[in-house]
Amino acid sequence: MTIDASQTAFPSPRRRGASRKRRRLALFGLVGIVLAAATALVLTALDDTIVFFRTPSEIAQRGEAPGTRLRLGGLVKAGSISHDGPNVRFTVTDNARDMPVTYSGLLPDLFREGQGVVSEGVLQDDGTFKADTVLAKHDENYMPKDVADRMKAQGLWKGDEAGGAK
Repeated sequence: MTIDASQTAFPSPRRRGASRKRRRLALFGLVGIVLAAATALVLTALDDTIVFFRTPSEIAQRGEAPGTRLRLGGLVKAGSISHDGPNVRFTVTDNARDMPVTYSGLLPDLFREGQGVVSEGVLQDDGTFKADTVLAKHDENYMPKDVADRMKAQGLWKGDEAGGAK
């Protein structure tokens, strides 16, 4: 009587090795899918919280929708600051376009006309920018690097050669 090896209860060593390789490959594939999903979730969450600096000209060019949260950077236009109790209205300019800004709260000590400023807030339906945070430059030669680079690219910033930021 001859025994057919293909019908025995014990698989050949070659078949056992192939089975292990398939399980290992499936495990690696599953881990890869889980990592890809986790990465996609993190990037989606970060996309909602990342805020970029934009000048008034860039905001106008992009046609940002009202309600968009962003950072507005530029210079405080001379003669544009008006106080009404804790409410302040001023205009941010990049010397090509202006954007009116409203802010309620205390302004930094170094906030004044002709100085660099970065405001974080929301674009309103009427084209004004409602800021909830206002940052002013800290000395005569400082402007945030992102804002200075964008204004230099437009030929509007005549600051120091080192890039503006200290």
